[in-house]
Amino acid sequence: MINIQDEYRGLLAGVLYSGKAKEDRTGTGTKSLFGRTIKHDMSLGFPLLTTKKIYFKHAVTELLWILQGRTDIHYLQSNGVSYWDADYNRSGRTDGTLGPIYGKQLRDFNGIDQLKRILIQIKEEPSSRRIMASLWNPNDMDDMVLPPCHYGFQIYINDGKINLMWQQRSVDVFLGLPYDIAMYGLLLKLLAKGNGYKEGQLIASLGDCHLYSNHIEQAKQQLNNDFRELPNVDVSLGLTVEQGPREFIVIPTLDMIKIKNYNPHPPIKAKLNT
Repeated sequence: MINIQDEYRGLLAGVLYSGKAKEDRTGTGTKSLFGRTIKHDMSLGFPLLTTKKIYFKHAVTELLWILQGRTDIHYLQSNGVSYWDADYNRSGRTDGTLGPIYGKQLRDFNGIDQLKRILIQIKEEPSSRRIMASLWNPNDMDDMVLPPCHYGFQIYINDGKINLMWQQRSVDVFLGLPYDIAMYGLLLKLLAKGNGYKEGQLIASLGDCHLYSNHIEQAKQQLNNDFRELPNVDVSLGLTVEQGPREFIVIPTLDMIKIKNYNPHPPIKAKLNT
């Protein structure tokens, strides 16, 4: 079985020791590798890294924000998520939104509710090879504070299990990726819970995997930390579509998602490069 902790450590070490110098948009400088895949068997536990503390509530908040189709910064801030603030401030926007980013594209991609379509496909066409979403919409790109880093995902159902693979163009391996792993791991769990499947594999298809030059020492510190047992996550309500006078999507709330037995190493602070 494939464990995310081994997979992530291999990726982080690979970028640190084999990555090539590459300039970047922020002017910080990176070590970079291109084209990597990491996997996790969900039966081994929830993929929340233990070699440093990951703030699970932040990942939950951002996922629920996206699933609801929201783009407002207030929802994030009111739930303690502040890492979008710099992008909003730099953009010069004054409308309190981040533009037509993740949630807008998932729930209204040129008029198509992709999440609703996916949930109907899971119920009606579970063997389909077309259960997927794209968050990369060139029509709206110029109005976004930041183009999507993770830009699409696909669902694969077989042998009573639901599997999820997401695609990501830009991968901040030290700071951002652990939260992307947790967020898509939670999405997989919610889909399994809501539709009566066991959880299968979580897979990430990663493009530019980079380590910022001011995160080098933090990465070394994390690589020296031993693995601890992965936690468990309980969800009292899954993600599904129901039939009424019209089809409607059931989305859990923050209080319906609980993490258990998470005992990580302390957090490792690093600057967010924007």
